[in-house]
Amino acid sequence: MTLEQSILKLVSAPGYRPIKPRTIAQRLKLPKDRAADVRKAVKRLVRDGRIAYSSNHLVTPVATTSDVAPRKRTSRGPTAPGTPPGKTPGKSAAKPSANRLLGVFQRTQKGFGFVRLRGDQSNTEQKDVYIPADRTADAATGDVVMVRVNRARQSSPGPRGEIVEIVERQTRQFVGTYFESAGAAYVRIDGTLFSRPISVGDPGAKNVQTDDKVVVEMLRFPSPLRDGEGVITEVLGPHGKPGVDTLSIIREFGLPDQFADDALEDARRRAERFDESIGGRLDLTDETIITIDPADARDFDDAISLELLDSGHWRLGVHIADLAHFVRPRSALDREAVERATSVYLPDRVLPMLPEVISNGLASLQPGKIRYTKTAIMEFTADGLRVSTELHSAAIRSKKRLAYEQVDEFLQEPDSFRRKLGAKVCDLLDRMHTLAMILRKRRMANGALELNMPEIKIDLDKSGKVTGAHLVENTVSHQMIEEFMLAANEAVADSLNERGIHFLRRIHQAPSPRKLKALTEFVAELGYKTGSLESRFELQKLLDQSADRPERHAVHFAVLRSLQRAIYSPEQEGHYALASKCYCHFTSPIRRYPDLTVHRLVDAVLKRAKPPSDFNALAVLGRHCSDCEQRAEVAERNLTKLKLVAYLGERIGEEMDAIVTGVESYGLFVAGIDLPAEGLVRVETLRDDTYRFDRASHTLSGHRAGNSFRLGDLLRVAVAGVDPQRREIDFRVVERGKRTEPKHKKSGRAAGKKRGKRR
Repeated sequence: MTLEQSILKLVSAPGYRPIKPRTIAQRLKLPKDRAADVRKAVKRLVRDGRIAYSSNHLVTPVATTSDVAPRKRTSRGPTAPGTPPGKTPGKSAAKPSANRLLGVFQRTQKGFGFVRLRGDQSNTEQKDVYIPADRTADAATGDVVMVRVNRARQSSPGPRGEIVEIVERQTRQFVGTYFESAGAAYVRIDGTLFSRPISVGDPGAKNVQTDDKVVVEMLRFPSPLRDGEGVITEVLGPHGKPGVDTLSIIREFGLPDQFADDALEDARRRAERFDESIGGRLDLTDETIITIDPADARDFDDAISLELLDSGHWRLGVHIADLAHFVRPRSALDREAVERATSVYLPDRVLPMLPEVISNGLASLQPGKIRYTKTAIMEFTADGLRVSTELHSAAIRSKKRLAYEQVDEFLQEPDSFRRKLGAKVCDLLDRMHTLAMILRKRRMANGALELNMPEIKIDLDKSGKVTGAHLVENTVSHQMIEEFMLAANEAVADSLNERGIHFLRRIHQAPSPRKLKALTEFVAELGYKTGSLESRFELQKLLDQSADRPERHAVHFAVLRSLQRAIYSPEQEGHYALASKCYCHFTSPIRRYPDLTVHRLVDAVLKRAKPPSDFNALAVLGRHCSDCEQRAEVAERNLTKLKLVAYLGERIGEEMDAIVTGVESYGLFVAGIDLPAEGLVRVETLRDDTYRFDRASHTLSGHRAGNSFRLGDLLRVAVAGVDPQRREIDFRVVERGKRTEPKHKKSGRAAGKKRGKRR
C-alpha cells in the first residue's frame, strides 16, 4: 500500500477526527524522518481534491457535493498556522460532479479568465471553461479551483462557469515594486497577475524605500468587489540594482537557492570518502572517451566512445555520471534533490539540483580524472538499427574536453586539428559524425518531429550587466551529441521495459483532433496545403516546408501549441514527437531527478536486486518533477524577458531590423533579427493609414494600396518604450523592409529541444 493510500484509508475510516499531518505520521507508525513525506503526500491529495484542510491545518475527508453550498466569498484570508508555503487550507474540498469540476484558473488582463479542467472528469473532450470577470471570485492565475459549469450560451464557443471554491492557492508570495500614494503604502505586483496595486499597511519595520523590489505575502486576494491586502516579508533592493532582477524571479517562482546544512554536510562526507578506486566496476579508463559541452559549461555529465567493428557494426558507448553512487535514497542529499527535481538555468546563474561539490566536482566527468559512470553500450548495424544493449557500472577517464564550437571547426577543417587533438580523438570525432547522421536520418524516416523554435541566450559582461543577446544555433556538433543521448535514453527505457520494471518514462501523448483541426485552419490561411495533420508525416512535411520561410516561427509555434506537453509518468505511453514507443531520461542525472531514479533501477538490475515497484508513488513523483520542470522553464523565460526589457530601456529610439511573428487586431508582434527581442507594434502607432484586421489571412490592411502587414514581413523598427513591471517592449515602425521570399532548400537544422547542457 502506498503512503497516499494509507493516508486515504486513515482519513476515510469511520470515527476519524481531523488531525494534523504530523499526527497522521504518528498514527501510521512512521519514523520521525517520514513526517515531511506525509506532509507532501497530504498536499498532493488536497490538490487532487481527495482530502481537504480545515481550520488550523487539520486534515479532513472531502465533503460530498451536497455538503458544499455556493459561497458569497471564497477568500480564506491569512494562511492558517502550519500551512505549507503557498498552499491554502480549505474548509472543504468539493468532489467533482456533473456540473462541478476541478481545474486550474488563468486570469486575463481584462479580468475574465478560463479554467483548464483537470484529469478525466467527463467522457467528452474537454474545453477550457470561460469565467466572466464578475464570477472569478478572488482566484489568481495558477490556483486550483472548483468551478460550477453552466449551460453555454448559443453565441459562446465553449462552456461558461463560475468559481465556487479555491481548493489550493498556487502561491501567496509575490514580488513587486513598492510605492506610496496619498499617505498609504502599496506594492505593484510584477507581471499581469493583478491589475490593481496591493495595500501593504505599515511597511516601516522593513525600512523599505520607494521603488524597492519587495516580496509580499498576500493576506487577502483581490476580487472584482474589493482590493487585495498583503504584508512585506522581504526587501530585495532598489529597482535596477544588479542582481535584484534575478533575486526577484527566484522569489516570485519560489525557486530554492540555498541548500540545507545537513545536505551540504552529506555532500562533504561523500567527497571525503571518494578515492577513485575502480573496484568491481567495468574498467574503461584506457578507452578513448571524450566530452562535448558548451564552452562555458561547469559540469560534464555525459561522455562518448565509439568503435567501428570488423563486421561493419557500430559499438557506441554513452557514459553518464553515476549520481546514484553519491546520492543515496532517503539521504539529506536525496531529499534536496527530490524537492528541487531539476536544476534551473537562469541567464546569470545556475540553481543546481545538487551541491556543487557533487555536481561540479565528484560526479563531473572531468578530463584526466577517474570518474564513475552508468554506461550504456549499444551495437548498431551499418544503417543505424540497434541490435543489442549492455548496461554497466563503469569507471572512465575522459581523454579530452571539447566545446561544440571546436567540434564544428574540426568538421570544417579536420586536418588542421590533427596535431592539436591527436589522431585518436580526431578519428573518434569522424566516426561520431558519421554514425550520428545515420541515426538522425533513421529518426526522421520514422516520423520524428523537429521544431525550429528560437532559444535566446543573454550576453553578459564580467559584472553581470547585459550587453546584448543572440539566438543559440543548433549546429552539427549539437546534433551529434543529441542523437547519442536520444539513442541511450531509448535503449535504457527498452531494457527496463523488457524486464517489466515500473520506471519514470518521458511520455508525450499524441495531439488532440480538435487542436489539429485548428492548426490545419491556421496554416491553410497562410497558404499551406496539407493532408490530414493527424499523420505525423504530414506534420513533418509542414515543418520542413516552413523551415526556411519568413513565417516559420509562427508556423512552428502553432504546431508546438497543438502538441501535448511532455511529462514524466510510469504510464506505458510513447513519445509522440520523437516517434519512440518507449523512452525515458537517463543522460542528465546531475540536473534531472527522473534520470537519477532510472540510474537506481539500472543499479538494481546490475546487482540482480528486486527493484522498487510502486507505480502510484512513481506517478506522484512524475507529476512533481513535471511541475518543477515547467516552473523552471517559465522562470528562465521571464528573467530573460526582464533583462532584455532593462537593456532596451536604456536604448529608447534605437533602431533594429525585425520580422513580423504575429498579427492581431491590436497590433503586430515583431522579433529583432540581430538582437532577438520580442515586442509589440501597437496598431494606434501606425498613423499613415487606418488599418483593419483580417483574421482569415492574418493581416493588417490599410485603405491605401500596398499598405498591409502580414506574418514574415521585414521591418525596420525603433524601441518606443518598455514596461519592466509587465515585462513588455513596445516598438514603432520606422521603415518597411522587403518581403522575404521563401527559399526552396531544406534548412537541415534541428531544433525544438534545449541546447547544450539541457537536452
